[in-house]
Amino acid sequence: MDSIGAEGLLAGASLLSRPAEEFGNDPTVEAMWAMKAMEHAEIYFNILCSVDPKFLKLTPHDQGIYSLFRERFPDFEVSKITEDALKSEEAKTKWRPFCEEFKNVVEDYSFGTLLRLDCEGEYSEENSILVTRIQFYAIELARNKEGKNDVIRKKFSANRKNKDGNHS
Repeated sequence: MDSIGAEGLLAGASLLSRPAEEFGNDPTVEAMWAMKAMEHAEIYFNILCSVDPKFLKLTPHDQGIYSLFRERFPDFEVSKITEDALKSEEAKTKWRPFCEEFKNVVEDYSFGTLLRLDCEGEYSEENSILVTRIQFYAIELARNKEGKNDVIRKKFSANRKNKDGNHS
């Protein structure tokens, strides 16, 4: 991504606001989306490391997203997720109508967003999957409200402070 350069980043940033149908498989646009998803993941993880997740507000629609998620997916285990639970044909038939409920409600509801498969781990190649933003919200809101993300602050906040050069 470093090979894109500052001018490429600026051009790419304006491209990301255009409708996806205008692009084929443009590698510059794909790199920009990947960078944006990674940046979002890094910011979110840093917040989890420093704030009690039960108090996090991700959108103005958190309660509606969480309530509908638990109504439609009452037994969905959010701690450890498999790719099948999100991307199998059976899962897609359940997720698609859920996601569409938020089409005109949640901004960028369909943006590609990285989700941790195991809520006790960091974002990594092995522990991340690309999902829609509304799936990310639904699962992370459940993790936050149900106490599943509590371990992150305890487990990683000291490491984050030390990486930044601060003392814990």
